[in-house]
Amino acid sequence: MAKVVFKVGDDVSTDIIYPGRFMATVLPTETPQFAFIDYPEFNAKVKNREFPPQSIIVGGKNFGCGSSREQAASCLKGPDFVVVARNFSRIFLQNAINLGLKMVICPTIEANEGDELEFSADQVINKNSGKSFAIEALPKARQVIIDAGGLIPFTRKLLLDTKSSREI
Repeated sequence: MAKVVFKVGDDVSTDIIYPGRFMATVLPTETPQFAFIDYPEFNAKVKNREFPPQSIIVGGKNFGCGSSREQAASCLKGPDFVVVARNFSRIFLQNAINLGLKMVICPTIEANEGDELEFSADQVINKNSGKSFAIEALPKARQVIIDAGGLIPFTRKLLLDTKSSREI
């Protein structure tokens, strides 16, 4: 079980997640310091590493809309957040998959900061309200990339497995 540490509404753009004024910083190890920087209380907790791994950010519809900056996904991956949203913008979704950011599409999610959520294969259970919400599964090909930690680790494993099978 993990706790919701931040909740945002619909149409949260990449500029809100990772403002363009910080685009000079692109290293995934450095981007988390700018995650939601215009929300000082939340950002301070991110900078101070106050959230345990797998802490949850809940979003509404069209999470990650706007520009194609992958830093919006990397700044959330660094602290090992899980993002649960009603849906994601297409470009953010693909960037997040490529980086291995854990995401859950849950079109009817109802959760508030402080709520504890539990995940099963096909639903999210809000332990505080007792309600369950159906998950819209990602295609298997996309999920295996996330599970591998992103496109680079997935490709590396695929190449190593291919090389090993040729040596047999």
